[in-house]
Amino acid sequence: MGDDNAVSEIMTTNVVTLSPDHSVPEAADLLSEHHIGAAPVVDDAGKVVGLLRDEDLLLTESNLHAPTAIEFLGAELIWPPSMHRYEEELKRAAASKVGEIMTTEFETAKLTDSIESVATVMHDKNLSHVPVVDADGKLLGIVARGDLIRFLAATS
Repeated sequence: MGDDNAVSEIMTTNVVTLSPDHSVPEAADLLSEHHIGAAPVVDDAGKVVGLLRDEDLLLTESNLHAPTAIEFLGAELIWPPSMHRYEEELKRAAASKVGEIMTTEFETAKLTDSIESVATVMHDKNLSHVPVVDADGKLLGIVARGDLIRFLAATS
């Protein structure tokens, strides 16, 4: 075992990762399939270059502008130009890559960071996930809010 109360004691090491070239629908499927709220985005060398959170996917969805509908004599009609634009936005969203929507400003932790320090950062910055990296920024694991909760439950 490592240092007592070091982040290495609670992090998940079997991490689901994404590439910047994954499509947004593929990424959404992966997060859903594994029941996770975020995944580190790594380059070919294994360096963390971003973090894709479920909220990034929600923001992508919310940027789609639904077609304008008008009501005429009780019947709802969709204005054709808006429908065409909506279809184009749907195609763009489906064609989007993870690298285009991922968060590029994110906190990281080192293996030797204390659980308390990582918990404090996560609380203060309202973070749900923090990748654990080595000195070169390569992914070693991830700490999720659930990992902290399980640790706290086990120690109380």
